[in-house]
Amino acid sequence: MDAERWQRLSPLLDALLELDEAARASSLASLREDDPQLADDLEELIALEAGGDDFLNEPLIAPNPGVQAGASVGPYELERMLGEGGMGQVWLARRADGLYQRRVALKLLRPGLADPNLRLRFTRERQILARLEHPHIARLLDAGISSDNQPYLALEYVEGEPITDWCRARDPGVMARVHLFMQVCEAVSHAHTNLIVHRDLKPSNILVTPLDDVRLLDFGIAKLLDTPEQALDHTRTGLRTFTLHYAAPEQIRGEPVTTMTDVYSLGVVLYELLADRKPYQLKRPSDAQWEDAILNVDPQRPSQVLQRAAGEDGAPDARARRRAREVTGDLDNIVLKALSKKPEQRYPSVEALALDLQRWLDGKPVHARAQSMSYRLRKYVRRHRWVLSTAAAVSLVVVSALGIVAWQARQALDESARAQAMQNFVVGLFETAGDVPSDASVDVRQLIGNGERRIERELAHQPLARAELLGVVARLRAGLGDYDQALDVLLRQAALVEALDDAPASLRLQSATDLGRVLRLKGDISGCMARMQPQMALARRSERRLPVPVSGFYSQLGRCHAAARRITEARVLYLRSLGLRRDPLDDEPGIVENLADLASLHAAAGDTPRALGEMRAALTLLRSSAGARHPLAIELLRSLCSLERESSNVPAAERDCREALALATELRGTNHHATIDARRQLAALHVDQGRFSDAEGELRDTLAWVTARLGPRHVDVARIRNSLAIVAWERGELDAALAEIAIAVDIWRERGNEPLLASGLFNQALVLHSAGRDAEALPLLREALALRRAAFGPRHGLVGDTLRLIGEAKAALGDATALEALRQAQALTRGDYGARHSHTRRAEISLARQQALQGDAVAITRLDALAELPQDDAELRKAAWLARAYAADARCRLPGERDLALASLQALAVVVAQAQPEGGTVPREIARLRATCVGGRALSPGAAAAAAVRSAPRRARSA
Repeated sequence: MDAERWQRLSPLLDALLELDEAARASSLASLREDDPQLADDLEELIALEAGGDDFLNEPLIAPNPGVQAGASVGPYELERMLGEGGMGQVWLARRADGLYQRRVALKLLRPGLADPNLRLRFTRERQILARLEHPHIARLLDAGISSDNQPYLALEYVEGEPITDWCRARDPGVMARVHLFMQVCEAVSHAHTNLIVHRDLKPSNILVTPLDDVRLLDFGIAKLLDTPEQALDHTRTGLRTFTLHYAAPEQIRGEPVTTMTDVYSLGVVLYELLADRKPYQLKRPSDAQWEDAILNVDPQRPSQVLQRAAGEDGAPDARARRRAREVTGDLDNIVLKALSKKPEQRYPSVEALALDLQRWLDGKPVHARAQSMSYRLRKYVRRHRWVLSTAAAVSLVVVSALGIVAWQARQALDESARAQAMQNFVVGLFETAGDVPSDASVDVRQLIGNGERRIERELAHQPLARAELLGVVARLRAGLGDYDQALDVLLRQAALVEALDDAPASLRLQSATDLGRVLRLKGDISGCMARMQPQMALARRSERRLPVPVSGFYSQLGRCHAAARRITEARVLYLRSLGLRRDPLDDEPGIVENLADLASLHAAAGDTPRALGEMRAALTLLRSSAGARHPLAIELLRSLCSLERESSNVPAAERDCREALALATELRGTNHHATIDARRQLAALHVDQGRFSDAEGELRDTLAWVTARLGPRHVDVARIRNSLAIVAWERGELDAALAEIAIAVDIWRERGNEPLLASGLFNQALVLHSAGRDAEALPLLREALALRRAAFGPRHGLVGDTLRLIGEAKAALGDATALEALRQAQALTRGDYGARHSHTRRAEISLARQQALQGDAVAITRLDALAELPQDDAELRKAAWLARAYAADARCRLPGERDLALASLQALAVVVAQAQPEGGTVPREIARLRATCVGGRALSPGAAAAAAVRSAPRRARSA
């Protein structure tokens, strides 16, 4: 298809593609009456477009020979095509002659445009256009004819989208559209000042950059290309240097072009910006129809087009109606004046058009409208509405001044009453304490209860002061561990705050934070999030105004998310709180608290080493900034103890647990929940160390305290019962152990705490395995394995430890796959924990023992090597004892080795009895192996393996 034919088809095709099926068929039928061949061509192009999404991406005009990516045109190298039209193509190109580096939009003109004097004209016009220096104009940088007679224009390359597309995508308001259009007027005015007329203003030549700035393209191009020969025929068959849809009537008639031609084109663009449509809506969109409309048809007012569009779909479009109201009147008149058919009836210049638009923005009378007295008065009132309303309000101010003063006085009285209420509450607590005999102790809970009753009695008509003081009471009760009473007070406070229309944002946030904390401590995680989440929007709005309560709110809500295993949400909230505590608060303890929170998320994800490092760094920062006796250090030390115990560093864990307990006792007293938690944690360590009597005493005390305050189904109650189950198991009381662990598992399953549930199931299976009930243990182990894989990933060390016990249970049942499970356990624990970790050593011992029982002499040597493990770690010491006992057991079954094996077991029993005087699973296992060796019972390898693994001690974890 030649360029001339495509130039005629292109605008008609664009117009038809914008229509629906029915309107398109009607337009094609009308075109067919005048020009059947034209209608056939258009119908064929539409069918091709419907059949392939990329049809119109292929150029219809044959490209100039040699014009392709990588080709050179003058000093430029082509990169990719940006677009094409009837006059040629536009390419993204770069300067390739080495003078400087720059990317340009290179416009390649068809060779037929070049007259003999074109090179001279390019040179002259380039000098003229170089004077265009304006922030909203993309400059013409270069122009010339290449060595192969290829005319080209090098323009500044602009990233952006046409102004109409930008408005459709973002749908800004009318004022924003006018402000954007004013930038266009500034650029055109600058060009006119330099005696340059654009001649082809249209949306595709007006781009909006990502910074929302306007850039005009192709300034002076039409002037550059408009030779006298080409100016003879600008109608249907000649080459136009303008776009028909945006052409002025004088351009259609071939008359001289002036600055008012650009005013008309700007009017078309402004019409399209305001109405989202072109001024002329044609039934048969041919070139002839467009020319007739531009010359003879008066466009509708933009507001009428908007009103009609608002009801086209059947449902009223409120946004379109609102825009129609804004456009009605002055903007209608401004647009229609710019679109006048006669140049002398338009604005005499772009500056005049811009001035009228500015007057509309300022609320002044516009020159496009008749200046009647009523119109000018309405404009004056609207323009000065604030001044006039202020003047009118003076009388109201005078009348209401006394009311305002009275209201302020009442507010001052309310503030005074709230302050006095707080003072009275504190004083009242001590007055009540004074009634206690001097030789009697003060009951703090009774004092708080008396104060609470005074609040309800004396502040019955001051709901705001009552709500604030109830929050104080709730925090005091929570500090004493009375969580049920604290929750009751906080629920009453929340109801009061909800009923108050003028409750301060700080009170709303503090109330939600306190309520969420108590619900979390009671184990009601879903209730915590349900109470706190609705205040999230208020917290976001109040960040800079109320950073202290907002940061506390974020931290508490983050802990609720963390407890629900929503790690990503918790991390986001911790980071928001951390940002506020760093700036503007510079709150060092608060920063440390959030750093510890973030470290705990790594522990929850199974990354214990990273959690340990970050927790130690947080404790160091706290001690350097707030001292060693800050209350926050209690929680940090307890977290370190837990992580160190998880890493089998029992000495470090005991040191930090004891320091946490001492600090909690000193700062909080013996009956505070922080002290009780530290005692429970230290008791769990005593279990690992074989100090079962000490552990059980501590655990029984803490169980009573926690159950009384948190209820029998709390997560912490399950932790203590799990530890008691391990104590009973170590003592050989298997029925008691199973009863305790069953309660713990049931609570964790009810609460949905999957990591703790997996540990409980593992311990429950361990006790069943010790009782010889391996068939019951295996389903529990498989469930624990699935939970740990889901929580920590398939290659975590805890997954390997679970596979170890699965292998031992299978061996007891005579399952041939037992050795494979033990090999997997050894590989996983070694890969995650390293070779020196107690979990890895236990897996190696279990595998070597099973191999030794099957007569593998190398496995016995391996057990001898494992018996030399370091003795400074409690868990590794137990592993070494077991390795030595199992090596002796294997030798006892060999000919001539029985006496040596008995001597080894006897010596080992003495060493273990001295280290663990209270006994435990390891001493009992050594005693059993010795008795078996003394009896000299001959067992088959399978029977020996089953008997051995059934009673063998394994590492259990108290929570």
